Amino acid sequence: MKSDVEELMPRLLPVDCGEGTEDLDLSGPPRNPREYLRQVQLEASLCPDVVVAQIDPKKLKKKQTVNASVTGCLAAPVGFCPSLSWQQHQVSNFSDVRQSITKNRTHWSHHILDDNVQMPKLTDEKGWQRFCLGEKTYLGSSSSGLTEADQEPALDYSKVGFPPLLSIVSRFNQSTVLMLLDILISWFEEREFVPQLGRWLYSLLACLEKPLLPEAHSSIRQLARRCAQLRSTMVGFLASHRLICLYFEQVDLADQPE
Repeated sequence: MKSDVEELMPRLLPVDCGEGTEDLDLSGPPRNPREYLRQVQLEASLCPDVVVAQIDPKKLKKKQTVNASVTGCLAAPVGFCPSLSWQQHQVSNFSDVRQSITKNRTHWSHHILDDNVQMPKLTDEKGWQRFCLGEKTYLGSSSSGLTEADQEPALDYSKVGFPPLLSIVSRFNQSTVLMLLDILISWFEEREFVPQLGRWLYSLLACLEKPLLPEAHSSIRQLARRCAQLRSTMVGFLASHRLICLYFEQVDLADQPE
């Protein structure tokens, strides 16, 4: 009578366990082929029938399952589609910014940062949201702009967010740029547009190097669709126009002039 294990995994080599299996030393190397096979059988018999993986949920990223549309962006509201010349002008300016960053990246990456610039650890998603957008925006403050107190010389960037200075973004390698893009786009998916977010998204897109990684294409498409969705409600209109223009040759995302 075959065992349940043999029904699932038929024995290919007949092995006579014989006597002395209980005295087999699993810590030492087998001395001959027969002892090796007996050792394998014994190890298999000690394995439980069912094994449950111990998974730490904190290590899993949020929203691993994404239902993404493969279509392009929502069209701009009737009468508000940007002209072709305007789009070309935005792309030309963006190309100049990208070339400038590439040319001066080494210089700015060695620039000494101020003492108050404390960048979070790479895995600290909430820390990066606070760093880029500021405590006020992260906590959902109703104030979307800078108050008179914020405009004083002693500006507290921890409250209003650090600007995407060249001395900061030039330190990011491509994996960090993509990670930060994903963090900010995920934040944007559930919240409204704020100017500080637009500055960071534009700067990070300018830091992307060609050829783009597949993850970068996905992030750009996700961002463009979110901007188009927001634009259809007439919120963040000009900023959404500008970000949608930066589609990195994914032509189905481009606006078609009326």
